[in-house]
Amino acid sequence: MAFGWIDEQAEARRRAGLVRTLRPRPADSPLLDLASNDYLGLAHHPEVTEGAARAARTWGGGATGSRLVTGTTELHSELERELAAFCGFEAALVFSSGYAANLAAVTALGPHGSLIVSDAGNHASLIDGCRLARGATQVVGHGDPEAVRKALATHEGTAIVVSDTVFSVDGDQAPLAGLAAACREHGAGLVVDDAHGLGVLGDGGRGAPYATGLAGAEDVVVTATLSKSLGSQGGVVLGPARVIGHLVNAARTFIFDTGLAPAAVGAALAALRLLVREPERAARAREVASELHARLTAAGLEAVRPDAAVVSVRAPSPEQAVRWAADCRTAGLAVGCFRPPSVPDGISRLRLTARADLSGAEIERAVRVIGETRP
Repeated sequence: MAFGWIDEQAEARRRAGLVRTLRPRPADSPLLDLASNDYLGLAHHPEVTEGAARAARTWGGGATGSRLVTGTTELHSELERELAAFCGFEAALVFSSGYAANLAAVTALGPHGSLIVSDAGNHASLIDGCRLARGATQVVGHGDPEAVRKALATHEGTAIVVSDTVFSVDGDQAPLAGLAAACREHGAGLVVDDAHGLGVLGDGGRGAPYATGLAGAEDVVVTATLSKSLGSQGGVVLGPARVIGHLVNAARTFIFDTGLAPAAVGAALAALRLLVREPERAARAREVASELHARLTAAGLEAVRPDAAVVSVRAPSPEQAVRWAADCRTAGLAVGCFRPPSVPDGISRLRLTARADLSGAEIERAVRVIGETRP
């Protein structure tokens, strides 16, 4: 029977407690949200939603074509200029998603004959970029610059090192200075995904590369998403102008994809400008993360110390993680639930988002619910 194997896989997932389901949320959800990636609490900010509405009224509901045909509006170019200036890079290129931005960067910068060195904890979009690139990929241990150095020493040609800046599972930060040093010893480029760093780390939320002194370097390319701290949708690649020019001509997810919808561009631009005016939002997100971690560990839970705004709490098993998250929801708290295959180490977790707009009372309530519902 056609697609009969799907039923077998579905049964295997059910037995392993790994079935995933969609849960549409209402616009006015009563749940306390510690599950989304809205780190700065901007997705519903009046300036951000008005930016989206104004852009839609001006430019229409869609971009109408690929970026190279009709999909680049003046608003797209404005956002790219302001993102590049804010993050400290020469140029920027906006994509329809952060996933598309990562595919573009890795595939276009990892041509045939090159070596791609990839961290074992990288996001799926970076992993898929490695799979699609024509270069050879070597996966190295998580957060290990020495392993990167050894991998680069085996190759004499073009090479790039690919890593998240902040890893989405445990919220730990990559050793960017060590990775950059290893790259420079071997003339390799460094490509990092700052999805969870932009808006949270660095001066006023300018990102992990900015905080590490790598912003604007000729050998560093940064990708990010507009759907987390900026409360919108889309992705961006930042780097030297010649790299961005190469992506315009060589990145398939740029050339063949419809441009980012104007409403998303307008929302991201409004959020970026708001962050420039209110840089304290970045520090507040980090403060909330630290407070969540301190309170959770004081309650006897195994929580990983956060480097940015992601706080993870270990669960005994996939099934218990699902039940724990469901019990939290019943008690009025939305939390993320990460299980295999989403976690590279096979350990299931609750994943909490430390939003800048959480109050002390909300933090206390979240910790209380998580503690009371623990398996």
